[in-house]
Amino acid sequence: MTSATSSGAEAEAGELSTSTVKVTFEDGIAWVVLNRPEKRNAMNPAMNRDMNVILDALEIDDRCKVLVLTGAGDAFTAGMDLREFFRETAGFDPIKRRRTMAQATNWQWRKLRYFAKPTIAMVNGWTFGGGFLPLVACDLAIAADDATFGVSEINWGIIPAGNVTKAIEAVLNERQALRYIMTGDPFDGKKAAEIGLVTEAVPRDQLRVTVVALAQKLMKKNPITLWNAKVAFKHIGEMDWELSEEYLTAKAIANTAMDPERGSERGLKQFLDDKSYKPGLGEYQREE
Repeated sequence: MTSATSSGAEAEAGELSTSTVKVTFEDGIAWVVLNRPEKRNAMNPAMNRDMNVILDALEIDDRCKVLVLTGAGDAFTAGMDLREFFRETAGFDPIKRRRTMAQATNWQWRKLRYFAKPTIAMVNGWTFGGGFLPLVACDLAIAADDATFGVSEINWGIIPAGNVTKAIEAVLNERQALRYIMTGDPFDGKKAAEIGLVTEAVPRDQLRVTVVALAQKLMKKNPITLWNAKVAFKHIGEMDWELSEEYLTAKAIANTAMDPERGSERGLKQFLDDKSYKPGLGEYQREE
């Protein structure tokens, strides 16, 4: 795969890799690698611009059935590149600062959290501060046992801002969240799995094969239903029970209307008429 300029101008031609992000395709998986290993993949303004272009392109690219986000070298991401961020917003121009920050949060949270295809964070190493945003925004996360996590802002005399605190609150219980926010203590992949920050932690030599197996399982599911199911889950956390019931009923109807496979009808037929499908034991036959 050839490289595009860092602006992502060649994205439509399928040349998605840039100077800060490497993209490859393998059997339905789009491997998106944050590629600044010399900076532990700290997210600078150029990377943020590139990721917005790349996510937009992959969402409609048939080569991408599942997106895996990871980092080059020994890090997932060390968080925001504060040196480059403040250099780019030097002079405290409020409009420039807002636009630069929006480019970061757009991909790290909004685009990634509601991406139309399943997303998996493959946490291969250091993950600090702002790195918690894309980590939590991904649907699932598999970490190496020896990966290192930390919310170290308290050690600098600042708070975890930029919605980092919100991301932590979304997946951890209050006691665990406050423990790491208030102490700044680092922790490993095993602890991250124990407290619910990641889905699972595995030995480093099993990390990639575990992620591939999970991606392959997701690819067997109805893609429209998979998307609607995850979006519904992510929205109902802010709703009470009554509103949630109304929303989920409407979402289920919309899912049926959107689904070109007519999956609910096909699955029900295979269960009731053909007796060929047992819902608790796997997927319905998607192709006949």
